[in-house]
Amino acid sequence: MRHPTMKHARILAPVLALAFVASVAATGAAIANDTTAELKTGGLAYVQNDMIAMEEEDLFLSRKEIRVDYVFSNPGSEDVESLIAFPMPDIVGGTESDMAYGDAESDNFLGFSVVQDGKTITPQLQQRVTAVGIDQTERLKAAGVPFLPYSEKTAAALNKLSSAEKTEWAALGLIRNDDFGAGAEVTPVWTLTSAYWWKTKFPAGQKIKVAHRYTPSVGGTVAMSFIQDGKPAYSHEDYAKRYCIDADFMKTAAKLEAAATKSTGPHYTEQWLSYILTTGGNWAGPIKRFRLTIDKGNAKDFVSFCGKGVKKVGPTTFVMEAQDFTPEREMDVLFLVAGE
Repeated sequence: MRHPTMKHARILAPVLALAFVASVAATGAAIANDTTAELKTGGLAYVQNDMIAMEEEDLFLSRKEIRVDYVFSNPGSEDVESLIAFPMPDIVGGTESDMAYGDAESDNFLGFSVVQDGKTITPQLQQRVTAVGIDQTERLKAAGVPFLPYSEKTAAALNKLSSAEKTEWAALGLIRNDDFGAGAEVTPVWTLTSAYWWKTKFPAGQKIKVAHRYTPSVGGTVAMSFIQDGKPAYSHEDYAKRYCIDADFMKTAAKLEAAATKSTGPHYTEQWLSYILTTGGNWAGPIKRFRLTIDKGNAKDFVSFCGKGVKKVGPTTFVMEAQDFTPEREMDVLFLVAGE
Protein backbone atom coordinates (compact mmCIF):
# COMPACT_ATOMS: atom_id res chain seq x y z
CA MET A 1 0.00 0.00 0.00
CA ARG A 2 1.15 3.51 -0.73
CA HIS A 3 2.07 6.31 1.61
CA PRO A 4 -0.11 9.38 2.25
CA THR A 5 -0.50 11.82 -0.61
CA MET A 6 -1.69 15.40 -0.42
CA LYS A 7 -3.13 17.24 -3.39
CA HIS A 8 -4.09 20.91 -3.63
CA ALA A 9 -6.96 22.28 -5.67
CA ARG A 10 -8.12 25.84 -6.12
CA ILE A 11 -8.45 28.46 -3.37
CA LEU A 12 -11.07 31.19 -3.24
CA ALA A 13 -9.03 33.95 -1.60
CA PRO A 14 -8.98 35.04 1.08
CA VAL A 15 -10.80 32.18 2.81
CA LEU A 16 -10.61 28.40 2.74
CA ALA A 17 -12.36 26.68 -0.12
CA LEU A 18 -12.24 23.21 -1.69
CA ALA A 19 -8.55 22.78 -1.56
CA PHE A 20 -7.22 19.61 0.05
CA VAL A 21 -7.64 15.91 -0.43
CA ALA A 22 -6.04 13.54 2.05
CA SER A 23 -5.83 10.06 0.56
CA VAL A 24 -4.29 8.02 3.33
CA ALA A 25 -3.02 4.49 2.89
CA ALA A 26 -1.99 2.07 5.59
CA THR A 27 1.45 2.87 6.90
CA GLY A 28 3.47 0.41 9.20
CA ALA A 29 -18.18 7.66 10.64
CA ALA A 30 -23.95 16.35 9.99
CA ILE A 31 -22.32 18.08 13.23
CA ALA A 32 -21.85 21.95 14.08
CA ASN A 33 -20.25 25.16 15.16
CA ASP A 34 -21.77 27.36 17.83
CA THR A 35 -23.94 30.20 16.56
CA THR A 36 -26.13 32.87 18.13
CA ALA A 37 -29.88 32.42 17.91
CA GLU A 38 -33.24 33.82 18.90
CA LEU A 39 -36.45 32.06 19.82
CA LYS A 40 -39.32 32.64 17.42
CA THR A 41 -42.59 30.93 16.67
CA GLY A 42 -41.49 27.61 15.26
CA GLY A 43 -38.31 27.45 17.32
CA LEU A 44 -34.74 28.67 17.07
CA ALA A 45 -33.61 31.04 14.34
CA TYR A 46 -29.90 31.52 13.78
CA VAL A 47 -28.74 35.13 13.63
CA GLN A 48 -25.57 37.12 13.03
CA ASN A 49 -23.81 38.47 16.12
CA ASP A 50 -21.60 41.50 15.49
CA MET A 51 -20.65 42.04 19.15
CA ILE A 52 -18.92 38.75 20.00
CA ALA A 53 -15.84 37.40 18.19
CA MET A 54 -14.66 33.80 17.94
CA GLU A 55 -10.99 34.08 18.84
CA GLU A 56 -10.15 30.39 18.57
CA GLU A 57 -11.70 27.11 17.51
CA ASP A 58 -9.99 23.78 18.06
CA LEU A 59 -12.03 21.04 16.37
CA PHE A 60 -11.31 17.31 16.68
CA LEU A 61 -13.27 14.86 14.49
CA SER A 62 -13.25 11.08 14.72
CA ARG A 63 -15.85 8.36 14.41
CA LYS A 64 -15.79 7.80 18.18
CA GLU A 65 -15.77 11.34 19.52
CA ILE A 66 -16.09 14.98 18.53
CA ARG A 67 -14.41 17.65 20.63
CA VAL A 68 -14.77 21.40 20.09
CA ASP A 69 -12.98 24.02 22.17
CA TYR A 70 -13.72 27.70 21.61
CA VAL A 71 -12.42 31.01 22.93
CA PHE A 72 -14.89 33.89 22.52
CA SER A 73 -14.28 37.56 23.28
CA ASN A 74 -16.45 40.58 23.95
CA PRO A 75 -14.38 43.67 23.01
CA GLY A 76 -17.21 46.05 23.93
CA SER A 77 -17.78 48.05 27.11
CA GLU A 78 -21.04 46.31 28.06
CA ASP A 79 -21.92 42.72 28.92
CA VAL A 80 -23.75 40.80 26.19
CA GLU A 81 -26.29 38.09 26.97
CA SER A 82 -27.26 35.83 24.13
CA LEU A 83 -28.78 32.50 23.19
CA ILE A 84 -26.16 30.09 21.86
CA ALA A 85 -27.17 27.24 19.56
CA PHE A 86 -25.30 24.17 18.39
CA PRO A 87 -27.15 22.67 15.38
CA MET A 88 -26.62 19.01 14.56
CA PRO A 89 -26.58 17.47 11.08
CA ASP A 90 -29.95 16.21 9.94
CA ILE A 91 -30.73 12.53 10.46
CA VAL A 92 -32.73 11.02 7.62
CA GLY A 93 -34.68 7.81 8.07
CA GLY A 94 -34.56 4.92 5.64
CA THR A 95 -32.81 1.62 5.09
CA GLU A 96 -30.17 2.59 2.54
CA SER A 97 -27.35 2.95 5.08
CA ASP A 98 -26.32 1.92 8.54
CA MET A 99 -26.30 4.66 11.18
CA ALA A 100 -24.47 4.51 14.50
CA TYR A 101 -25.34 6.55 17.59
CA GLY A 102 -24.13 6.82 21.14
CA ASP A 103 -27.51 5.89 22.66
CA ALA A 104 -30.39 5.64 20.22
CA GLU A 105 -32.94 5.33 23.03
CA SER A 106 -32.02 8.59 24.81
CA ASP A 107 -33.26 12.11 24.01
CA ASN A 108 -29.63 13.23 24.28
CA PHE A 109 -28.68 10.33 22.00
CA LEU A 110 -25.27 11.80 21.15
CA GLY A 111 -24.29 12.45 24.76
CA PHE A 112 -23.80 16.17 24.03
CA SER A 113 -22.23 18.20 26.86
CA VAL A 114 -21.29 21.86 27.35
CA VAL A 115 -18.69 23.32 29.70
CA GLN A 116 -18.11 27.08 29.96
CA ASP A 117 -15.09 28.34 31.89
CA GLY A 118 -15.00 25.05 33.78
CA LYS A 119 -18.71 25.08 34.68
CA THR A 120 -21.09 22.47 33.24
CA ILE A 121 -24.12 23.88 31.41
CA THR A 122 -27.27 21.83 30.78
CA PRO A 123 -28.51 22.77 27.30
CA GLN A 124 -32.04 22.63 25.96
CA LEU A 125 -32.73 20.39 22.96
CA GLN A 126 -34.91 21.51 20.07
CA GLN A 127 -36.00 18.83 17.61
CA ARG A 128 -38.15 19.19 14.51
CA VAL A 129 -39.47 16.46 12.20
CA THR A 130 -40.07 17.20 8.53
CA ALA A 131 -41.22 15.13 5.56
CA VAL A 132 -41.23 16.39 1.96
CA GLY A 133 -40.47 19.83 3.37
CA ILE A 134 -43.45 20.01 5.76
CA ASP A 135 -43.09 20.17 9.54
CA GLN A 136 -44.77 17.11 11.08
CA THR A 137 -43.37 17.44 14.61
CA GLU A 138 -46.75 17.86 16.30
CA ARG A 139 -48.21 14.89 14.42
CA LEU A 140 -45.54 12.56 15.80
CA LYS A 141 -45.84 14.08 19.26
CA ALA A 142 -49.62 13.61 19.30
CA ALA A 143 -49.24 9.98 18.21
CA GLY A 144 -46.60 9.30 20.87
CA VAL A 145 -43.95 8.41 18.27
CA PRO A 146 -40.34 9.25 19.23
CA PHE A 147 -38.49 11.50 16.78
CA LEU A 148 -35.25 9.56 16.24
CA PRO A 149 -35.85 7.42 13.11
CA TYR A 150 -33.57 4.54 14.12
CA SER A 151 -34.75 4.09 17.70
CA GLU A 152 -36.30 0.77 18.72
CA LYS A 153 -38.92 2.77 20.64
CA THR A 154 -39.78 4.55 17.40
CA ALA A 155 -40.18 1.27 15.54
CA ALA A 156 -42.42 -0.10 18.29
CA ALA A 157 -44.61 3.03 18.29
CA LEU A 158 -44.98 3.00 14.51
CA ASN A 159 -46.04 -0.63 14.50
CA LYS A 160 -48.87 0.28 16.89
CA LEU A 161 -50.40 2.71 14.38
CA SER A 162 -53.62 1.58 12.74
CA SER A 163 -53.67 0.58 9.08
CA ALA A 164 -55.48 3.83 8.27
CA GLU A 165 -52.84 5.87 10.10
CA LYS A 166 -50.03 4.03 8.33
CA THR A 167 -51.67 4.73 4.98
CA GLU A 168 -52.01 8.42 5.88
CA TRP A 169 -48.43 8.69 7.16
CA ALA A 170 -47.10 7.01 4.01
CA ALA A 171 -49.00 9.52 1.87
CA LEU A 172 -47.44 12.34 3.91
CA GLY A 173 -43.95 10.96 3.26
CA LEU A 174 -43.32 10.06 6.91
CA ILE A 175 -43.00 6.30 6.50
CA ARG A 176 -42.50 3.68 3.84
CA ASN A 177 -44.55 0.53 3.89
CA ASP A 178 -45.58 -1.48 0.84
CA ASP A 179 -47.80 -3.82 2.81
CA PHE A 180 -49.97 -2.63 5.70
CA GLY A 181 -50.98 -6.15 6.66
CA ALA A 182 -50.26 -7.84 9.96
CA GLY A 183 -46.58 -8.09 10.79
CA ALA A 184 -45.49 -5.66 8.06
CA GLU A 185 -42.41 -3.62 8.92
CA VAL A 186 -42.78 0.15 8.88
CA THR A 187 -39.74 2.22 7.89
CA PRO A 188 -39.53 5.86 9.06
CA VAL A 189 -38.24 8.14 6.28
CA TRP A 190 -38.68 11.56 7.87
CA THR A 191 -35.85 13.99 8.59
CA LEU A 192 -34.93 14.89 12.16
CA THR A 193 -33.33 18.29 12.73
CA SER A 194 -31.82 18.86 16.18
CA ALA A 195 -30.15 21.79 17.92
CA TYR A 196 -28.90 22.25 21.47
CA TRP A 197 -29.22 25.75 22.93
CA TRP A 198 -28.58 27.69 26.12
CA LYS A 199 -28.31 31.26 27.36
CA THR A 200 -24.93 32.68 28.30
CA LYS A 201 -23.30 35.98 29.22
CA PHE A 202 -20.22 37.44 27.57
CA PRO A 203 -18.61 39.87 30.07
CA ALA A 204 -17.36 43.17 28.65
CA GLY A 205 -13.70 43.18 27.73
CA GLN A 206 -13.22 39.52 28.61
CA LYS A 207 -12.76 36.14 26.99
CA ILE A 208 -14.68 32.97 27.81
CA LYS A 209 -13.93 29.34 26.98
CA VAL A 210 -16.63 26.97 25.78
CA ALA A 211 -16.10 23.24 25.23
CA HIS A 212 -18.35 20.57 23.70
CA ARG A 213 -18.04 16.80 23.69
CA TYR A 214 -20.31 14.25 22.04
CA THR A 215 -20.50 10.98 20.14
CA PRO A 216 -21.15 11.56 16.43
CA SER A 217 -23.75 9.81 14.32
CA VAL A 218 -21.87 7.87 11.65
CA GLY A 219 -23.39 6.56 8.45
CA GLY A 220 -22.02 3.75 6.34
CA THR A 221 -22.42 1.08 3.68
CA VAL A 222 -21.41 -2.56 3.29
CA ALA A 223 -19.12 -1.76 0.36
CA MET A 224 -17.51 1.11 -1.56
CA SER A 225 -20.36 2.61 -3.54
CA PHE A 226 -18.44 5.21 -5.58
CA ILE A 227 -16.40 2.63 -7.51
CA GLN A 228 -17.41 -0.55 -9.34
CA ASP A 229 -15.09 -2.95 -11.19
CA GLY A 230 -12.30 -0.40 -10.94
CA LYS A 231 -14.32 2.41 -12.55
CA PRO A 232 -16.35 5.33 -11.15
CA ALA A 233 -19.85 4.27 -10.13
CA TYR A 234 -23.06 6.29 -10.39
CA SER A 235 -22.36 8.05 -7.09
CA HIS A 236 -18.80 9.08 -7.94
CA GLU A 237 -19.56 12.64 -9.06
CA ASP A 238 -21.43 13.47 -5.85
CA TYR A 239 -18.68 11.89 -3.77
CA ALA A 240 -15.97 13.79 -5.64
CA LYS A 241 -17.63 17.10 -4.83
CA ARG A 242 -18.56 16.33 -1.26
CA TYR A 243 -15.32 14.65 -0.16
CA CYS A 244 -12.84 16.09 -2.72
CA ILE A 245 -12.01 12.67 -4.12
CA ASP A 246 -9.25 12.88 -6.74
CA ALA A 247 -7.75 10.50 -9.32
CA ASP A 248 -5.15 9.12 -6.91
CA PHE A 249 -7.81 8.26 -4.33
CA MET A 250 -9.82 6.47 -7.05
CA LYS A 251 -6.75 4.47 -8.08
CA THR A 252 -6.24 3.40 -4.49
CA ALA A 253 -9.91 2.45 -4.15
CA ALA A 254 -9.64 0.37 -7.34
CA LYS A 255 -6.64 -1.51 -5.93
CA LEU A 256 -8.47 -2.15 -2.68
CA GLU A 257 -11.52 -3.42 -4.56
CA ALA A 258 -9.40 -5.74 -6.71
CA ALA A 259 -7.50 -7.10 -3.70
CA ALA A 260 -10.76 -7.83 -1.88
CA THR A 261 -12.16 -9.61 -4.95
CA LYS A 262 -9.05 -11.82 -5.12
CA SER A 263 -9.09 -12.34 -1.34
CA THR A 264 -5.56 -10.92 -1.12
CA GLY A 265 -6.66 -7.92 0.92
CA PRO A 266 -9.40 -6.87 3.35
CA HIS A 267 -12.89 -5.90 2.27
CA TYR A 268 -13.38 -2.13 2.56
CA THR A 269 -16.61 -0.40 3.47
CA GLU A 270 -17.57 3.29 3.71
CA GLN A 271 -18.35 5.40 6.74
CA TRP A 272 -19.31 9.09 6.69
CA LEU A 273 -19.07 11.87 9.21
CA SER A 274 -20.47 15.39 8.80
CA TYR A 275 -19.95 18.56 10.80
CA ILE A 276 -21.84 21.84 10.33
CA LEU A 277 -18.99 24.31 10.04
CA THR A 278 -20.52 27.37 8.37
CA THR A 279 -22.36 28.57 11.48
CA GLY A 280 -18.92 29.58 12.72
CA GLY A 281 -19.26 32.52 10.32
CA ASN A 282 -22.15 34.04 12.31
CA TRP A 283 -19.87 35.81 14.77
CA ALA A 284 -18.15 39.20 14.45
CA GLY A 285 -15.46 38.76 11.82
CA PRO A 286 -13.68 35.52 10.85
CA ILE A 287 -12.42 32.87 13.25
CA LYS A 288 -9.06 34.33 14.24
CA ARG A 289 -7.36 30.97 14.82
CA PHE A 290 -8.82 27.73 13.50
CA ARG A 291 -7.37 24.25 14.02
CA LEU A 292 -8.90 21.05 12.68
CA THR A 293 -7.72 17.56 13.63
CA ILE A 294 -9.14 14.49 11.89
CA ASP A 295 -8.37 11.03 13.25
CA LYS A 296 -9.15 8.07 10.98
CA GLY A 297 -8.70 5.70 13.92
CA ASN A 298 -7.02 2.79 12.15
CA ALA A 299 -3.77 2.98 10.18
CA LYS A 300 -5.25 0.56 7.62
CA ASP A 301 -8.16 2.89 6.89
CA PHE A 302 -8.29 5.67 4.29
CA VAL A 303 -9.85 9.13 4.58
CA SER A 304 -10.84 11.87 2.14
CA PHE A 305 -12.08 15.38 2.93
CA CYS A 306 -11.79 18.97 1.71
CA GLY A 307 -9.36 21.48 3.17
CA LYS A 308 -6.11 23.34 2.64
CA GLY A 309 -2.62 22.91 4.01
CA VAL A 310 -3.36 19.66 5.82
CA LYS A 311 -0.41 17.92 7.45
CA LYS A 312 -0.11 14.35 8.65
CA VAL A 313 1.00 14.50 12.29
CA GLY A 314 0.58 10.87 13.34
CA PRO A 315 -0.18 7.38 12.01
CA THR A 316 -3.91 8.18 11.91
CA THR A 317 -4.19 11.95 12.42
CA PHE A 318 -4.19 15.00 10.17
CA VAL A 319 -4.15 18.66 11.14
CA MET A 320 -5.19 21.81 9.28
CA GLU A 321 -4.61 25.29 10.71
CA ALA A 322 -5.80 28.66 9.42
CA GLN A 323 -5.79 32.29 10.50
CA ASP A 324 -8.76 34.61 9.99
CA PHE A 325 -10.81 31.66 8.74
CA THR A 326 -14.32 32.04 7.35
CA PRO A 327 -15.95 28.64 6.71
CA GLU A 328 -17.74 28.49 3.37
CA ARG A 329 -18.93 24.87 3.40
CA GLU A 330 -19.66 22.09 5.84
CA MET A 331 -17.04 19.50 6.75
CA ASP A 332 -17.81 16.09 5.25
CA VAL A 333 -15.40 13.20 5.84
CA LEU A 334 -15.30 9.89 3.99
CA PHE A 335 -13.62 6.92 5.66
CA LEU A 336 -12.73 3.71 3.85
CA VAL A 337 -12.76 1.11 6.61
CA ALA A 338 -10.75 -2.09 6.43
CA GLY A 339 -12.60 -5.25 7.41
CA GLU A 340 -11.12 -7.96 9.55
